[in-house]
Amino acid sequence: MRGGLVGEDVFVCTEETHLTVLKTSLFFAGDGFTAYDCKGQFVFRVDSYSPDAHDEGELVLMDAHGRCLLTVRRKRPSLHQRWEGFKGERADGQKPIFSVRRSSIIGRSDVTVEVYGSPGEEYLVEGSFVQRCCTVFNANRESVAEIRRKVDASTQVTLGKDVFSLCLKPGSDSAFAMGLVLVLDQITSDEDVKDAVQDGAEVHPAPDDQLP
Repeated sequence: MRGGLVGEDVFVCTEETHLTVLKTSLFFAGDGFTAYDCKGQFVFRVDSYSPDAHDEGELVLMDAHGRCLLTVRRKRPSLHQRWEGFKGERADGQKPIFSVRRSSIIGRSDVTVEVYGSPGEEYLVEGSFVQRCCTVFNANRESVAEIRRKVDASTQVTLGKDVFSLCLKPGSDSAFAMGLVLVLDQITSDEDVKDAVQDGAEVHPAPDDQLP
């Protein structure tokens, strides 16, 4: 996963890095994420500019100081739920730095990530983001990032799906990885709701004492 894609070396992992990601709202408009490092320090947050993010189709990744790092936006019209990522706060006419789309093969749930540039890069996301169990592979089939269910270190209890781990390999851009998390959540949200209704499942936010 290309380091420095968002433009700041501070977000490039110099060693294997584990972020705890918390979904801050499950059912209401304007939902987003917050991310913390292994020391419990606030690193990223994700918000929508619109009161209804799903209609507007544009969300923003910010750092701990509220600076806009990355904007992701649904491409319309588009087949296979294509999203585009823009450096900083998107402006009219600005070119995207990457795009994300679902596999066009029937029966496949893989997600393809194309990074623009010279040279360009391509990544494949395999697994289930809904179940918080997926891996990002580069063109050489090397794992560069993983999303896993969060396990409480003291009790060894697996927490709810609204709290999960983002594991990054050295050289990865953590801001770019968080942008992918945001897009994956958006393109799988409809399926998540349908599955929950069909299975009669209930989703419960984690208690405050389980948060990092």
